[in-house]
Amino acid sequence: MRPSPKLQLSGQLLHRRAGEGSNGGIHIDFGFLDYNFANTPAAEIGIRLGRMKNPFGFYNDTRDVPFTRPSILLPQSIYFDRTRNLALASDGIQVYGESRADWGNITVQFGAAFPQVDGHDTEISVLRSLQHRGDLKTKLSYIGRILYEQADGKLRLAISGAQANVGYSPGYNDTLLNGSFRFSPLILSAQYNAERWSITSEYALRHLAWKDFGNHAAFQQSFTGESFYLQGVYRFYPNWEAVLRYDLLFTNRKDRSGKKFSASTGYLYPAHNYYAKDITVGLRWNITPAIMLSTEYHRINGTAWLSPLDNPDMSHTGKNWNLFAVQASYRF
Repeated sequence: MRPSPKLQLSGQLLHRRAGEGSNGGIHIDFGFLDYNFANTPAAEIGIRLGRMKNPFGFYNDTRDVPFTRPSILLPQSIYFDRTRNLALASDGIQVYGESRADWGNITVQFGAAFPQVDGHDTEISVLRSLQHRGDLKTKLSYIGRILYEQADGKLRLAISGAQANVGYSPGYNDTLLNGSFRFSPLILSAQYNAERWSITSEYALRHLAWKDFGNHAAFQQSFTGESFYLQGVYRFYPNWEAVLRYDLLFTNRKDRSGKKFSASTGYLYPAHNYYAKDITVGLRWNITPAIMLSTEYHRINGTAWLSPLDNPDMSHTGKNWNLFAVQASYRF
């Protein structure tokens, strides 16, 4: 809805079933008020209020729109589906602006918001278990992205950063205290587009810290994870394109092999739970501007991006595994 030329209201409801982390039900995907203070051929500036998609990386804003990405699954080292709710959207305020010139466009977005922490996927990622008596509580967090794009679209560069803050309110006879969790990712993104091919790469450092939960070793630590992928797309025929990607995820960059992690658990959990290396090959056919068919194959070494909700005994997961996906998409 656009009540006035400067004011726009946007919203979307979503129903999603994808394992225990997204087991159905309709909820607000996004819903916000967008007021555009100024919009000229050279610049734009505005403000948004409500629930908005978090602006980080190249793909998070449109991660549920198949036509905006070359593969069925996004690189899981950057765009986790296991903690989808925390990463996807938040409730708050966002200021945005864009400068347009012959040498290129710069888009800036900064926001202060409260992340979504009410899902089991966030709970098990922060607390390692669903057995605790208390509840997670959302706290004021911050996010921002600066994106540069050449006027002809050949080169795109971006830097994204966030500080997601989550609190814990203990329940009756709880073994945990009023603790806090902080997730601080920094993402560098680059893309080059030619007539028939594109190369995209993103690198991320992900700092995680637990504090004040009490005398529990698992909740008195901080470490930095590392993510990287390199992706190539080749448009070899009209309406046909192929994608090849190598995707790396290390839960702790100082323990890339996962051996220290495995030893700390008394070897209860295998080392491959701490990393994932994914080779993806895919094919996409744009039958019409509105209809698309895609297929892809993943060969993965490591299980770091698997959800514990769908794999409650991670010690029984295999080190090497395969994933095959097919997708049909229609837009109107």
